[in-house]
Amino acid sequence: MSRSQRIVAIVKALLDNPASVLSLGEFAKGLDAAKSTLSEDIAVVREAFSAVRAGVIETVPGPAGGVRYLPSRSREDVKTLVSNLCLALSAPDRILPGEFVYMTDLVFSPAWAGAMGEVFATRFRSSQAQYVLTVETKGIPVALCTARCLGVPLAVCRRDSVPTEGPALSINYVSGSSRRIQTMSLPKRALARDSRVLIVDDFMKGGGTARGMTELVSEFGAAVAGIAVLIEMEYPQKKLVKDYFSLAVLHAVDESQHNIDVRPSPKIDEI
Repeated sequence: MSRSQRIVAIVKALLDNPASVLSLGEFAKGLDAAKSTLSEDIAVVREAFSAVRAGVIETVPGPAGGVRYLPSRSREDVKTLVSNLCLALSAPDRILPGEFVYMTDLVFSPAWAGAMGEVFATRFRSSQAQYVLTVETKGIPVALCTARCLGVPLAVCRRDSVPTEGPALSINYVSGSSRRIQTMSLPKRALARDSRVLIVDDFMKGGGTARGMTELVSEFGAAVAGIAVLIEMEYPQKKLVKDYFSLAVLHAVDESQHNIDVRPSPKIDEI
């Protein structure tokens, strides 16, 4: 292969395996090149990724080491992304009866979900999360993309246990908005004891669902590494969980005036 061909192959492998350590030996065997030559190629890739702010290429030393790609977003990129998200959510035709906002098309969009997953991974990479946890159904796409960027498994809480997933642990929790008692369950094999878990939710009103997931994590003997929320409502201001990170804040929905007031969250300055 020519150098340009090797570089393309290296980039493809890194993008296909985010947060995974790829052995230089495997690269050398697959590309028929010396490790010293590959090190020079990877240095070029690292500089290019840094120049266009496409993430971090990290060298892992040691016998089992190699190279890995860590997807990330700069604060400026995050602000632009969230501004565009708020603009998309502000469209008057998204207002549903009861002053709800239609957002399913955005959270199920591979492009949007992938970008938001990169933001959450950037914010919580230092948390050393070993799992990402969400609740069915709309939180799954963003949570899955976050897990992929972090290189960890995804676990999904269900409203009802499923026999094909084996024994499950269930808890009752109080919904933050309706104050109703609800149930969520998670297979006993989903989380390891003493692990660290990042909770991802698509929408937060009072924080009841997020608090339910934190309680479920505790029942597994695991610890919450962080809470990431796509959109939170401004009110109630006092949520049932603390120290969460959100991308946008929904301030008001005026059905009569066809107006949706959604703005970037001040928490994005934490990036």
